[in-house]
Amino acid sequence: MAKYLGLRGRPLSLAVSATCTIGFLLFGYDQGVMSGLITHPDFLDTFPSTKNNSTMQGLVTALYEIGCLFGAIFVLFFGDIIGRKKGILAGATIMILGTVVQITSFKSGGSSRGGGLAQFIAGRIITGVGNGMNTSSIPTYQAECANTKNRGLLICIQGGIIAFGTLISYWLNYGVSDYPGSFSWRFPIAFQIVFGLMILVGMSILPDSPRWLLSCGRDKEGTEVIAALYGLPVDSHETLLHKRIILESIAASTDVTADGKAHVTPFSELVTNGRTQHFRRMLLGASSQLMQQIGGCNAVIYYFPILFETSIKQTRHTSLVMGGVNMAVYALFATASWFIIERVGRRKLFIWGTLGQMLGMIITFAGLIPGTPNAGKGAAAGLFVYIAAFGASWLPLPWLYPAEVNPLRTRAKANAVSTCTNWAFNFLVVLVTPIMVDRIGWGTYLFFACVNACFLPIIHPLHTTQTFACDNQYDYPLTFNSYFWYPETRKRSLEEIDIIFAKGYCENISYVRAARELPLLTTEEVEEMALRYGAGLDEGRRRVGYTYQEDGAGIESGSGEVVGEVEKVV
Repeated sequence: MAKYLGLRGRPLSLAVSATCTIGFLLFGYDQGVMSGLITHPDFLDTFPSTKNNSTMQGLVTALYEIGCLFGAIFVLFFGDIIGRKKGILAGATIMILGTVVQITSFKSGGSSRGGGLAQFIAGRIITGVGNGMNTSSIPTYQAECANTKNRGLLICIQGGIIAFGTLISYWLNYGVSDYPGSFSWRFPIAFQIVFGLMILVGMSILPDSPRWLLSCGRDKEGTEVIAALYGLPVDSHETLLHKRIILESIAASTDVTADGKAHVTPFSELVTNGRTQHFRRMLLGASSQLMQQIGGCNAVIYYFPILFETSIKQTRHTSLVMGGVNMAVYALFATASWFIIERVGRRKLFIWGTLGQMLGMIITFAGLIPGTPNAGKGAAAGLFVYIAAFGASWLPLPWLYPAEVNPLRTRAKANAVSTCTNWAFNFLVVLVTPIMVDRIGWGTYLFFACVNACFLPIIHPLHTTQTFACDNQYDYPLTFNSYFWYPETRKRSLEEIDIIFAKGYCENISYVRAARELPLLTTEEVEEMALRYGAGLDEGRRRVGYTYQEDGAGIESGSGEVVGEVEKVV
């Protein structure tokens, strides 16, 4: 059989993107599937301890996030060892196993207490482990396989497709809600096995990340994958140029053995600064995931029918229908982000999305205060405004930004840290939302409105202070907010982003300004600018093919030829 089923160039890239997209479709489906089931009469009859118990409902729903957190932590420790492909295959397999455990849960001997609910919760956690592995591995895999010109779009599509998965789960819940017996809640849960099998089939024929293969010293395989992804001969100039740039990026920040195999990145690398700015870049990615969650997105996505029943006083049938409509709006605006992400850029979408989310929560809590039916309709409109703003901005961006802002040296671990942050705060929000709605009512939405207002100075602070020089060993800013300036990465290659941080560090300017001043570079210019700023240099040395001269005079090739000069700005 031909390698990758004979796919090369654009068809192979599309196959990679399609499989990654299905992974996030499954993620979105799993997010929304419990929304209509947690109050289903037969589900409550099977698991009586969840009936009229907001704490237990929150716990059953939220423990899934704990599983996701464990999966993300696994990738944090072992992602660089097993690779992107095996991580995704394992994640899909574990999700299927967890789904089987859930749908085989039954009421124990007619008792309201027993093993039935415990088994269901165990299945939720197992499914979460698989999803946590996938959401940590897929963005990194896509970023490392995609072309620069459409990397942002592809990862944005993956983030946006979460909305379509949630939309499918909402309407499937509604479609089977009137079926008698447990089929009405077991089938929606079991349906996610279809997506899991599609991921297994897709990934089994696809290559691993070329950057990961080269970092492991698998030179021949890595070169073949680069050639296949670009549809070029293995020995073509462009293939070898792409390979050389990747190898230089690896060599610039990695200890490499004599056989060309890179050491596994130690955790200490995540808190280093200098030209590579590993710590800053990790915080940028993780903070975007944190703000996505505490902004209230899953308070709406997981509990929209419950919010309609409890806060706006609608019937369960009406709540399910309106939940489906709300998710249709969600998916529509998530699609809009695909067309504007590379035109508008990341920073502007973050800012405008925050303003829209804040406005939606303000409308919601204001509409709930009077407690009248007409005011309740206004509150419902606020939830629609929120989900539209979220779908177009904060839904896809926190999955894209960590995958592209972190360097190859720390990308897998830093992206896993970002995903761990997502699931930790996802768990918190999903756990406390039904309790908050039960105890403080409209104050829940006032709280989320205030939280969203706090995002604005973090994404776009009014000023920053930086007082460090290019040759400092330690690089700590004097103001906390400067850590959360988000440099624009639109239309940048992953290697260009390394240059942005090296430029900001060496020229003693903010990284937002460095990104603004650095023009878009060709492949050849990337090499030149990397030499100029020593992009990715760790302790002043390149370890594969080049030797960095400590006096800044230049970079020597293995044959002793000076191939470029490094500008040291103090």
